[in-house]
Amino acid sequence: MGSRHGAIGTACRHLGLAAAMSWPLAPVFAQISSPCALEPVGTATVGALLDGRSFALDDGREIRLPGIEVPPLPRPGEAGVRADAGLAARAALAAMLAGQTVELRRSAPLADRYGRTLAHAWIVGAGPPRSAAHEMLGQGFARVSAQVGNVACASELLAREARARAARLGLWGEAYYAVVGAESLPDLLAERGRFTVVEGRVATVRESGGIIYINFGRRWSQALTVTILKRNERTFIAAGREPRRLANLKLRVRGWIEERSGPRIEATSPEQIEIAER
Repeated sequence: MGSRHGAIGTACRHLGLAAAMSWPLAPVFAQISSPCALEPVGTATVGALLDGRSFALDDGREIRLPGIEVPPLPRPGEAGVRADAGLAARAALAAMLAGQTVELRRSAPLADRYGRTLAHAWIVGAGPPRSAAHEMLGQGFARVSAQVGNVACASELLAREARARAARLGLWGEAYYAVVGAESLPDLLAERGRFTVVEGRVATVRESGGIIYINFGRRWSQALTVTILKRNERTFIAAGREPRRLANLKLRVRGWIEERSGPRIEATSPEQIEIAER
């Protein structure tokens, strides 16, 4: 991991919230005029920071930022690059939000299965309002999630992620956030059960038993396969991701790696699939 890995661990262990400053920060904040600026549902003051996308308000409510994925916090006793990445993501969000007044903007659904409110948080007060999710992506401490739910919002979030990735900002400068090759079986299997971004050229597109299979290798068990339920095909077509037209294209796919006779990602929303190159 080199000197950057050392910087992650040292900063997270000794500098607390200042750990986020181990990487370059994006200089320009997001403006309120954004496809992700949804219906306001109130303002509140941020209390405790729970992880890189969750925080508690001073009234006790827990808020989770939708549309982004961050490294999880380390388990008790866990150490290493993954643990440091989770701490760095929380530190980055804390540097933005700790003690700040935020305007919450509704996302659907309004709450997750754990009772946390899902809402975009816009920091208000001095200067123009800015989106915490946009900043986390722009600084390279978050990736766009598999389900955003709003096509225009997803496009904006993906663009912010792409700029941070190209500039190797934040965690994009670390192996932890490396884009995995779709035909690199050992790397794919190492990511089992984790949210991962994978890139490669589609070899074949097949359909069987109500499932569409997008295969990135001639031997499906040796490379990534993306599956789409046939009943969801219309959603992908409407978003310009008709599965049959993806053959021979270079794609960037995001989601959770599963092993089912080979590495797979189930695509349930079109924002999981980007056309990286034709």
